Amino acid sequence: MIEHGWLHCLGKGGGDIITDAEFDDFELEWEWKVAPGANSGVKYFITESRDAPVGHEYQMIDDARGLSASQRGGKKATAAFYDVLKPTSVPTKPPGEVNQSRILVRGNHVEHWLNGVKVLEYECGSDAVKAAVAQSKFKDTPGFGNKIKCHILLQDHNSEVWFRNLKIR
Repeated sequence: MIEHGWLHCLGKGGGDIITDAEFDDFELEWEWKVAPGANSGVKYFITESRDAPVGHEYQMIDDARGLSASQRGGKKATAAFYDVLKPTSVPTKPPGEVNQSRILVRGNHVEHWLNGVKVLEYECGSDAVKAAVAQSKFKDTPGFGNKIKCHILLQDHNSEVWFRNLKIR
């Protein structure tokens, strides 16, 4: 649903939104906010051909209510490479307030930014990423952690979330 310039996911199973185009090197910027307890994300390095879209995910979550105390600041925190790599910091704003995010992909180099702060960077296919994937729920997904030309997906994870000012270069 579109309201007041926001793409509003109602959290009622409306479905993911995926780009028609595929991207190789890119810079994606967007603004977002979540409802209390919400969980969502932006996925990249995915293909439509999989049963459930699996890919690298820039996590967007209510860190205070959506995560246990032991998960805060970890691999499931806002701006994490979901379940693989944790951000160095989580300068997120509380539910209902607007956050600004950015994903930068140049060659195998990936950066996650949150509210003007670079919070994560990694190299696709590196030994560090391979080791982290081996410790994640994606350990049995062939090629996970590598870069591919990809669609980009806004996740409907049955949570109320808002997106606006999506820009890709």
